[in-house]
Amino acid sequence: MGQLTGKVALVAGAGRNNGKAISMAFAREGADLILVAREKKDALTEVVKECESLGAKVLPIMADVSDHPQVERLVQQGIDRFGQIDVLMSCAGHRAHQDFWQISYEEWDKTLAVNLNALFYLAKAVAPSMMKRKSGSIIALGGQASVTAQPQRAHVIASKHALFGLIKALALELGPYNVRANLIALMTIENVRANPEWYGAHTGPTEAELAAIPLKRAGKPQEVANVAVFLASEQSSYVTGDRILCGGGKYI
Repeated sequence: MGQLTGKVALVAGAGRNNGKAISMAFAREGADLILVAREKKDALTEVVKECESLGAKVLPIMADVSDHPQVERLVQQGIDRFGQIDVLMSCAGHRAHQDFWQISYEEWDKTLAVNLNALFYLAKAVAPSMMKRKSGSIIALGGQASVTAQPQRAHVIASKHALFGLIKALALELGPYNVRANLIALMTIENVRANPEWYGAHTGPTEAELAAIPLKRAGKPQEVANVAVFLASEQSSYVTGDRILCGGGKYI
């Protein structure tokens, strides 16, 4: 049996990169899945096929998790299909790059909606059933922006720092119901960037950036997925309100 046999996991942002790797890792460990993506239905369909080939039952849903009516509907669809949701994994993220003085009101609102509000909506929708069953694990991807400040990312920094605050608040309030909440803070991971125009000629980590990492390499999405499996499983049953750095020792 896998570490997640008998559990149902909802993965938001499941169509690519870390979300895809996490979905497949959950399937490999025996979980059934509710996989959510906002766009690129073909990419999500491919993830569904791969997870089903690993033996998982999968409910794919196209939805925008920064919109709370859509979140309420998709969570209800998942409960109607599987009867429960044991793990909430939020991989949704918006990582725009602008100088602070160039950030529009619209971009600020969009960044907080995806990076912060989405987890609030998802957790609010799944928490009642988790509390009733006295079991659950809520996990969010926080990124480097939840640990430190970076140029041209004031809106991302603010939203990701707040995300960790929300995780700690959830851990405190839901702890008496045996519902845990944790954050994975990623650093340099080998992912395909959705918006290359934000990066210019900087398409990947430089030699200097890799040299600053004690392990001297970028991480792989599967290594992020391994941490997610740990936090989703009973192996981490006494870990809550915490932040695990998955970054090769970059911020020792």
